[in-house]
Amino acid sequence: MNTRKQSEVTSTDFDALKVLSADFGRNPLHIQGAGGNSSIKDGDKMWIKASGTLLGDALTREVFVPVDLVSMRTALEFDHAQSDTPAVFLIPGFSDLRPSIETSLHAVFSQRIVLHTHCIHTIAHAVQTNVCDLLAARLSEFNWAFVPYAKPGANLARSVMKVLKPDTDVIILGNHGLIVAGETINEVRALQNKVHSALALSVRELAGENYNALMDRVDDGEYVLPNDLLLHQIALSDKRVALVTAGSLYPDHVIFCGIAVTALSLNQSTYEVKQHDKRKQPVCLIVPEVGLLLHKDASMGARLMLRCLADVIMRLPENAELNYLTQDQNYELLDWDAEKYRQALNAE
Repeated sequence: MNTRKQSEVTSTDFDALKVLSADFGRNPLHIQGAGGNSSIKDGDKMWIKASGTLLGDALTREVFVPVDLVSMRTALEFDHAQSDTPAVFLIPGFSDLRPSIETSLHAVFSQRIVLHTHCIHTIAHAVQTNVCDLLAARLSEFNWAFVPYAKPGANLARSVMKVLKPDTDVIILGNHGLIVAGETINEVRALQNKVHSALALSVRELAGENYNALMDRVDDGEYVLPNDLLLHQIALSDKRVALVTAGSLYPDHVIFCGIAVTALSLNQSTYEVKQHDKRKQPVCLIVPEVGLLLHKDASMGARLMLRCLADVIMRLPENAELNYLTQDQNYELLDWDAEKYRQALNAE
């Protein structure tokens, strides 16, 4: 039974949440672009990052909006359809922005502070087929649980509810990311850093980029060399090419970059790709063992997600076997009004 409570959050608490959010939001090993979110429970309200805003901007603009926590929890408990529409629970008079599409994910925790990130070290484990064995070997000192992939929203929140115990404060989301929860900002900050360190994987940076050979493939003026040279790492071995072209590993890649990654075949040019496939041109094209070409109109969100992919791929063991999103899971992300809204705001 949900009961109404008075406000508990002080301005000091809220300022500390902003600092926490900005610190992790500006670190691409924890959060990339508009991904991730944080929240603080305030009596009957919960303040949550707004959809389309950046946690990294928490100190310079208003990124948090209040929702009716009691009503949202009731909707989740009774499986109401509106539980998957966080905007329904927005408390009027504070902001015109919508609550994060992952608001329900925060509401299911009893802890006061919740931080959800797309921690690179976590993702590098969460996409592997033997993820539970890998986590068990590294997280024995934590009160953790694993939840298989589900589309972000109320269904994922309910899956988390099923595994939560009173002392659970770490959740690993398959093909998605990390959630940590606690009663204080300092507790959550320490827990996030501790899990990040426990799951740390060494980086395997390969050599072999050939910029002249890359530009020889460009004959339509649509593709350029990326400013971020680490993006080439995606292409610099047959194994890596096979991994990234086989499918999509997590939601934000699909949303900002499309499904998987497209590779040029032997001697194929960028113009030939366009002629062969009349759909929207890929955000990037990779030339196996040579490097990556970026579409000149690629959004900042797409560029950041390609860096995320490079960071993940560089940390995977050579013998890694991966879980990919199914085609149905890809398509439900691409045809999602809530994500179209987030992308539109993120592009402004």
